[in-house]
Amino acid sequence: MTVRQPQPHPVSPGAGTGPRRRALALLAAATAVGSTGLAAGGTAGALLVVDITGAHAMAGVPLGLLVVGSAAGAPLLAQQAAAGRRVRGLALGYAIGVAGALIVVLAALWQNLPLLLAGSFVLGVANSSVFMSRYAAMDAATEGTRGRAIGVVFAAMALGAIVSPTLLGPSGSVARAMGLPPLAGLYLVAVLAFGGAAVLLAARSGALATHPEPGDGRGIVAVLADTMHRPAAVTAVIVLAATNFVMVGVMTIAPVHLTGHGHSLGQVGAIIALHVTGMFAVAPLTGLLADRAGPAVVARLGGLLLTVAMVIGLFVEGSGVLVMTVHLLVLGVGWNCGVVGGSTLLGTAVPARTRPHVEGIAEVMMGLAAAAAGPVSGLVAELGGYLTYCLIAIPAAVFLFLRRIPA
Repeated sequence: MTVRQPQPHPVSPGAGTGPRRRALALLAAATAVGSTGLAAGGTAGALLVVDITGAHAMAGVPLGLLVVGSAAGAPLLAQQAAAGRRVRGLALGYAIGVAGALIVVLAALWQNLPLLLAGSFVLGVANSSVFMSRYAAMDAATEGTRGRAIGVVFAAMALGAIVSPTLLGPSGSVARAMGLPPLAGLYLVAVLAFGGAAVLLAARSGALATHPEPGDGRGIVAVLADTMHRPAAVTAVIVLAATNFVMVGVMTIAPVHLTGHGHSLGQVGAIIALHVTGMFAVAPLTGLLADRAGPAVVARLGGLLLTVAMVIGLFVEGSGVLVMTVHLLVLGVGWNCGVVGGSTLLGTAVPARTRPHVEGIAEVMMGLAAAAAGPVSGLVAELGGYLTYCLIAIPAAVFLFLRRIPA
């Protein structure tokens, strides 16, 4: 069986900067709109399941299912990319996310746990579209500028993702006025955000069209087996998965921890917005560093910052808002370094013909790591408190810092 793979660049290597800039601008605009829906699953989901069940140990389950849905969506999007339909695949993922958000709105209205869990899973496919946009950005980049291309898309993502959690309070008021529970508000935002991104990408998909070329004659299993035996590729996947494990586990229990200590939804949203700022807004700098100093440097810096964040997390109990804010801000910057470094390393570690498939594998591994971190962190926090999960996460962060990463 032969495999047909795409030419990785939507414009030819000799094309000028104009087409590449227009391609990145389109991706940035769609990502800015779509990322406005991120906080629905990441923030409101944990609060909503606790509201429905009354069990804090359940806080990580919606996010866990969301990341499982994101992992399930990644092969679908990767398959579309391999067929030369990367942007249409991203649009499809956003459209599926709209359906998931509507399901959760009904779950909130009817206080129905199974619907909440099902909707969280479906919603995750849109998250896959948001985060896999960085690979579309690398398609539009030239050799040596992949980090900066990721930085452009992540900076756009920051615009929506930073605003998103701050809408927790205002969107709750809108939902209440519509006769819905306040925690359904962010899911209404997700409907508009994911729907807008899907329309924008579907309408302009031709601007980023790719064109398939013949594969090298080997079966897909053989091609991927060969690729995943490349040390740099394996390391990149490990960096992405471990980074996500540390960050998602903390962010599963952080909103519940804050509300449990008497903070309003507006305060929780503002603190998480600062965390999201760290996740995305520094991407132009980390992307430039990845291009100049190498992705290994950025990935190792991520491990160091995640370790620092987890150590700070040991002291959040009874320390007030400032320590918690610094803890989450450093966590966000560490995550950014890990993802930018790992993604850029992946882009240079595998042949262009198999890159879409390996990107899908990397996203699945990130999703599985997050799926494990979400429920585990909720259970651990219930049994031992917030600092207990930080203790568990420290070895993973230290591993990222100490691991030898190919330059």
